[in-house]
Amino acid sequence: MDRIDHLAFFEALAIEMNAHPERFGLLGDADMVAALVMRRSDGTAFAVRCVFEGLRCAAVDEIEPDEAHLADFRLEGPLAAWQAMFDDVVAHGRATGRQTINSLALLGDDIALRGDDPMGVDKFSRFNQTLQEFLDGAARTAVTAAS
Repeated sequence: MDRIDHLAFFEALAIEMNAHPERFGLLGDADMVAALVMRRSDGTAFAVRCVFEGLRCAAVDEIEPDEAHLADFRLEGPLAAWQAMFDDVVAHGRATGRQTINSLALLGDDIALRGDDPMGVDKFSRFNQTLQEFLDGAARTAVTAAS
């Protein structure tokens, strides 16, 4: 069982997305590079870069947390907040209520939206439903959110 702070988890999400483009067609093409940064309680962090092109996740790569600023935008928060979001996805088949990535980023209490370029940050607003559907793939993969 892969944990959410490992590359294999995001590779499984990419495989799920790419196997089901029909889920993303209604959302339209996405052109974004998102970095997700999960801070562990021991002071270390896991960061992954997700590259979206059209209706596909073209790449997922583990990156150094200090490289996250190179993405169009980054979402940063404690691993526990990310875990709670993915637990909600697995429990309900999709993120619900305040556990959606949009709600979490808008509130900014647990997971914060950051970026160095306003046009890059705008991509979160334009494509956040694609990102949410990608993250919701956790409910449909063999990978579970439990750590």
